[in-house]
Amino acid sequence: MERKPHKTESGVLTSKEAVASWWSDLLQLIKFRLTLTVVFSAVMAYLIAAGGPIDGIEIAILALGGLLVSGAANALNQVLEKEYDAQMSRTADRPLAAGRMSTSRGVLWAGLMAVVGIMLLAMFNPWTAVFGMLAMMSYAFLYTPMKRSTPAAVTVGAFPGALPVLIGAVAAQGELTMLAFLLFVLQFFWQFPHFSAIGWLGHGEYKKAGFRFVPEDEQGRPHSSIGVQAVVYAALLVPLSIAIWWAGYVSLAACAGMVALGVAYAVVSYRFWVAPSRQMALRLMFASFFYLPLVLMLWWMDKVIC
Repeated sequence: MERKPHKTESGVLTSKEAVASWWSDLLQLIKFRLTLTVVFSAVMAYLIAAGGPIDGIEIAILALGGLLVSGAANALNQVLEKEYDAQMSRTADRPLAAGRMSTSRGVLWAGLMAVVGIMLLAMFNPWTAVFGMLAMMSYAFLYTPMKRSTPAAVTVGAFPGALPVLIGAVAAQGELTMLAFLLFVLQFFWQFPHFSAIGWLGHGEYKKAGFRFVPEDEQGRPHSSIGVQAVVYAALLVPLSIAIWWAGYVSLAACAGMVALGVAYAVVSYRFWVAPSRQMALRLMFASFFYLPLVLMLWWMDKVIC
């Protein structure tokens, strides 16, 4: 349902209402809740990778830089997809799709956020800024157009999707390390069951709007391969957790907890594969919401305690 701004009796927004409407549109433009998950991942990776005392100012800079770069990527995504967003009930009320914000203003916001965000990330080291720019550009100009043509977009999109933890680790350590790589692989694998659930749930609207990143069977339904994909990548998180312990980054107790979470994630993925339904897709989606933050927090708490 389209959201309509509140108006006074004269039909004109009051200054307070205008500010509230403007702020609401800006938050929608940057996909604020999604952006917060990006910031969370980057900050948790920084905390895990930090070798000495935690600097609150550095965390604030990383969080703001990550928020702005992610916000810029999401704004560019909406600029490029406004016509498609307008055709789906889930996205039709976004400011560009609904016509409340012009394309030029959306691009302007994206540019401002990108410049300031990259400058903030560059305060850590050049690598952090480079990976931030790579994440933004690949998400907006590679993953976004590929969604309209091929299911391979999911794999391509998983790379910028996994870069936040790499950025956080590199910000803390100043270089690419095995720890940064393992964090990247963790978030990379995690995304596939997450995408499988979202793709299954939104398949009808995605197809109507012209997106082709969900593979279909002969009847035009989501192909069973997305269930297989979910199971395979969720299962890979189990040996990955063991590899993280083997490399000496977590204790055996923390490894056991990570393995247990990975097994649970794989079980939900398997049930989704063998009996796909809206209920099972929702269960898998919520399982994905819990898995990554729990693993990252467990890893960090293990580091603090040990």
